[in-house]
Amino acid sequence: MSWIAKGIVNRTDHRLSMMLAVLSAGAALLLTLIVLFLIKESWPFLSSRWHSGSWFDWLQYQGWYPQENRFGMAPMLLASLAVTLGALIVALPVGLASAIYLQFYANPKVVRTFRLLLTLLAGVPSVVFGLWGLTRIVPLIALWQPPGASLLAAILVLSLMVLPTIALTSAAALASVSRELLHGGIALGMRRKTQILHIMLPAARSNIFGGVLLATARALGETMAVLMVAGNVVQFPARLFDPVRVLTANIALEMSYAMGDHRASLFASGLLLTAMVWLLSWGSYRVTRNGREAGQYG
Repeated sequence: MSWIAKGIVNRTDHRLSMMLAVLSAGAALLLTLIVLFLIKESWPFLSSRWHSGSWFDWLQYQGWYPQENRFGMAPMLLASLAVTLGALIVALPVGLASAIYLQFYANPKVVRTFRLLLTLLAGVPSVVFGLWGLTRIVPLIALWQPPGASLLAAILVLSLMVLPTIALTSAAALASVSRELLHGGIALGMRRKTQILHIMLPAARSNIFGGVLLATARALGETMAVLMVAGNVVQFPARLFDPVRVLTANIALEMSYAMGDHRASLFASGLLLTAMVWLLSWGSYRVTRNGREAGQYG
């Protein structure tokens, strides 16, 4: 390659690098502005709690009665965690089994069709899942245990929503494992099940766990589907059949008419959710990076 061609390539690479840097900086700036906006809007509520010495009262159970200046978010926070954890318990085994089937058992035609279906399922709007849950899941649960709109309905609908994310990320994690490990297991005469359980899954566990954390972040921030099927009663989730209200649904239901401390408290709950999702995303990044470093230097 002549020096002229090399110069053109270098200039092109430099321009591409600068463009990517500007886009990355723009994304970081946008995230920073969103967080600053949440802090600004929730600051009247947070500062009033700080000056009154009741900083953590909003995370304790005192009931959600905005007109009485009581903003107990503990029931809704626990409901959000219960719905998310329940959805993961249901979706994780099915998603991981789907990934194993895609990667090791399905023929190429089935793989293409199944992967396409999972991708389409991941793209279905959340309101469609909520409408399906409201017209199908809730009446079925109501036949067994009224009123039907409950923690269990929210778990079932949300598990279906996060299932494609878990399946696709787990399949990608398994595909990224070095084929030499699999060939070594074959050379040792291991059965396919033994290869998967004792070689492939341990080698891919960090990337699988990272994908699960990302699915958890999505489940924690889901609003519309959960709002439509959970019942929206502010109470601790004592049973699977109890109606509950999650933090995201509370924001969506009350933001249109909230004023003063009530409005600021909703922004404070949004700030809390943002912090939780950020921690999950950071945990996913750390787990994935540690897994790559262990694979490289182990």
